[in-house]
Amino acid sequence: MSLSRIALGLLGLVALAGPARAQGAPEGAREVNLYTTREPGLIRPLLDAFTKASGVKVNTVFVDKGLTERVAAEGARSAADVMMTVDIGNLIELVDRDLAQPVRSPALEAAIPAALRDPEGRWFALSTRARVAYADPDLRDLAGLTYEDLADPKWKGKVCLRSGQHPYNTALIAAYLVKHGEAKTEAWLRGLKDNLARKAAGGDRDVARDIVADLCDVGLGNSYYVGLMRSGRGGPEQQKWGEGIQVVLPTFQGGGTHVNVSGAVVAKNAPHRDNAVKLLEYLASDEAQALYAKADYEYPVKPGVAVDPLLAALGPLKVDSTPLVEIARNRKAASLLVDKVGFDR
Repeated sequence: MSLSRIALGLLGLVALAGPARAQGAPEGAREVNLYTTREPGLIRPLLDAFTKASGVKVNTVFVDKGLTERVAAEGARSAADVMMTVDIGNLIELVDRDLAQPVRSPALEAAIPAALRDPEGRWFALSTRARVAYADPDLRDLAGLTYEDLADPKWKGKVCLRSGQHPYNTALIAAYLVKHGEAKTEAWLRGLKDNLARKAAGGDRDVARDIVADLCDVGLGNSYYVGLMRSGRGGPEQQKWGEGIQVVLPTFQGGGTHVNVSGAVVAKNAPHRDNAVKLLEYLASDEAQALYAKADYEYPVKPGVAVDPLLAALGPLKVDSTPLVEIARNRKAASLLVDKVGFDR
């Protein structure tokens, strides 16, 4: 092979690797490297607004799967400054793998409630999404619906859900474990499985689709999908699904509505740490939190920031008080219970 071909091959590998770590780069460098599992189109308005406000360029690396493994493999030479992902379990995993560094920021601590950030400053929630009920619009008296109710035999053959092993459901089951213990959670899962109208599969929007098609009467889905469907962003067919269901904010008995989060950490070996902190502080600001609400149909974490009208129409959200760290600790136990009861079979 010629030297020119070898050189071209090496250049191609560099291009695939993403932004290079600038060895000895000054903290004042006007850039920051963001590794994210979030779809670039969803967060691009936020990043563009940050660059406009700060003059700091955001180099984005979209990592669909394996974010933790990638950054761990890159080690001390990783170019990652900020890692952004969804689900509290993924944030905790970055911390447990020693891939995040603590941040002390008065701006972040003032903007983000204590329950939605790590006490040691290693992870910060930036938005929340509620696990809500999608239901047939002809059903009545659902205002007091609880997650516990869904295992009631009155719903036999009427419930649609995605896989119990999906992170959205595993987090809910983990929260149930924290509140009720293993024996009651197993019994609840068995009752819920008995009520399924079809195999637990597909996605949250498929739950809405199947309710509209009269395959089931009720199911669970994330709140932001309601905005994506009803706004028409997902296309006319999904808009029909969104408009063909009623949406209820269920609660735990004696508690509130279960929420999960999107969030971010500052990478342990961040080459542009100061800019990484600036990016997180911006994402927790009034401006960015309003953009989150508008761009992604998510609930802001900063109190007082208005939600999108499509979410506001669902009614006031009372967030359950179960600490996110406790939910994360019970994720593995929840997954084992899903397998034990054969929920997805």
